[in-house]
Amino acid sequence: MINGAHVVIYTRDVEADRAFFSDVLGWGHVDAGHGWLIFKAPPAEVACHPTDGEPSHELMLMCDDLDATTAELAVKGVEFTRPTQDAGWGRVTGFRLPGGGEVALYEPRHPRP
Repeated sequence: MINGAHVVIYTRDVEADRAFFSDVLGWGHVDAGHGWLIFKAPPAEVACHPTDGEPSHELMLMCDDLDATTAELAVKGVEFTRPTQDAGWGRVTGFRLPGGGEVALYEPRHPRP
């Protein structure tokens, strides 16, 4: 049946964001044609959360050690957009993509599927 998920990031600077995922995060990729890169993402999970506002989606990348990961990314020039917070279910921060978008980064405390 369903064998994967495809995440699309709409960006103001596609080349810079592609270079970020390739060079900074080190994600492998294939060229689907005409320079259209498709990146191999790490394993994923999906959670459904209640909201009183408009339904939405959010991309959150996970790591085992938030302090070590943020330090490694900072050395590579990554701009963090919010301080690390304890959210109960994990520790979370966010960083800016070169094209203007923001991605959350967290160290989960919840059981992993």
